[in-house]
Amino acid sequence: DKEDAGPTNNWADPAEMKAKLEALFKGCMKGRTMYVIPFCMGPLGSPYSRYGVQVTDSPYVVVNMKIMARMGSAALNVIPEDRFFLPCMHSVGFPLTRGQKDVPWPCNADNRYICHFPEDPSVMSYGSGYGGNALLGKKCYALRIASTMGRKEGWLAEHCLILGLVSPEGKKYYVCAGFPSACGKTNLAMLVPTLPGWTVRCVGDDIAWLHVGDDGRLYAINPEAGFFGVAPGTSYHSNWSAMVCIAKNSIFTNVALTDDGDVWWEGMTKDTPAHLTDWTGQSWTPDCGRKAAHPNSRYTTPAAQCPVIDPDWENPRGVPIDAFIFGGRRAGVVPLIHEAFSWEHGVFLGSIISSEQTAAAEGKVGAVRRDPFAMLPFCGYNMGDYFGHWVDFRKYLGYNSPKIFYVNWFRRDESGRFLWPGFG
Repeated sequence: DKEDAGPTNNWADPAEMKAKLEALFKGCMKGRTMYVIPFCMGPLGSPYSRYGVQVTDSPYVVVNMKIMARMGSAALNVIPEDRFFLPCMHSVGFPLTRGQKDVPWPCNADNRYICHFPEDPSVMSYGSGYGGNALLGKKCYALRIASTMGRKEGWLAEHCLILGLVSPEGKKYYVCAGFPSACGKTNLAMLVPTLPGWTVRCVGDDIAWLHVGDDGRLYAINPEAGFFGVAPGTSYHSNWSAMVCIAKNSIFTNVALTDDGDVWWEGMTKDTPAHLTDWTGQSWTPDCGRKAAHPNSRYTTPAAQCPVIDPDWENPRGVPIDAFIFGGRRAGVVPLIHEAFSWEHGVFLGSIISSEQTAAAEGKVGAVRRDPFAMLPFCGYNMGDYFGHWVDFRKYLGYNSPKIFYVNWFRRDESGRFLWPGFG
């Protein structure tokens, strides 16, 4: 009901919404190919993985799901007959009559619905062909639906990267970290350390599913098989690992094209090309006053190609988590780093994550935006109940609960310089 959804989700009566969607879906794929995509979120054969079947009329969805999930016969063959799978229905909402010419990016801007039914559970998406609105294994399943499943079944689905950190002495730690946008989450997941003797290995850059193992420790799997990263700002200087990863077998969405057919986006190179074809297909020059790539343009690339991928990233058991790191972007007030006194205090720190706006397009520059656990857009139920689930989760962990830290790498001194020594 509406109270279960809470104030941070858009609620509608499920019966009424299904009736509306069924009317829209009737005949919506006319003139197109219908694809049926069995997929697995998580390593094949893991007891913590979950399954789904998406029906779609978008070839863009098919090729992206091939990268982002374990998809096709490999997934279908491991779905037990008695095992639950999430039904996912998707259409771009743009049927074609005989002889009608298609458009480059079919969608239905006047009728867009991305609907989650956690009581079923199921997902229905209509009218959009892009990103998490269409790749239903990602945010829809892996966070919004999975968070409700985790609450019922005693696990966590979190908007967190997972990385392995090895000290000069050879001691390995695994860390989950959750940050709002524009806080360097993907860069941290693929970090190349400059401190002598330290190494970082990436398990995942976006989502973590966390379960308590037989030994009482908390283990995490990355439910995804690829990275769906924001392209602008990604370069060999800012994220060497990502640039190596996307050099082959990758899909680029809404980026610019160079005259020799390569891809380009703002922040990719020190020198800007003299001429490009921008993301809308128009001729572009540096003085035209437009962005060459869409600010939310993306790359889709297999995680297995990451040069710093962790050797246990597909371990069916997951990796043991030693610590959580939460944080935001604040110029003042919040310390560079502090550790929670207890699990409950750590939950409180996660609940007060905040960041200052960094661009006018996001709102007033400098205004503080609250984003508890970086889950505000992704929690599939009432945030109050979500906090309660985190507090109650302590009872499953005994003395093995991970440490929890809060960081603010963006604090500045009186002259406006970053205080964190990592920013050289």
